[in-house]
Amino acid sequence: MSLRNAMRASLAVAFVLGVMAWSSDTGKPTTVKGYVLDSACAFTKGLKKPISGECATACAKAGSTLVILTDSGTIYWPIADTTPSSGQNDRLLPFAGQKVTASGKVFERGGSSAIVIEKIEAQK
Repeated sequence: MSLRNAMRASLAVAFVLGVMAWSSDTGKPTTVKGYVLDSACAFTKGLKKPISGECATACAKAGSTLVILTDSGTIYWPIADTTPSSGQNDRLLPFAGQKVTASGKVFERGGSSAIVIEKIEAQK
């Protein structure tokens, strides 16, 4: 095999491995437990739980994204895995201010965590 052919083969293998790594990022199935509150309060107020359901609802209706805040302080951004994507506030609004259990695929990137919610229910 010539040097040129060896280089082409190496590039082809690297390309295929790169595509496989990119396409295999399908998220990790996980269950998360935490409070549904608006993202602004989660960051700016340092809350461990929402002030109230009414407050979280009012912020969401004003355009703030609802998130899930776990007891450990991790904030999960609810996302859709569709293209084009869509906001998830309508899905979380019935749980605003409540503690929930959500299961789905979790994605992490650059220190942020997001969840594609497959099932969500209020904790009892």
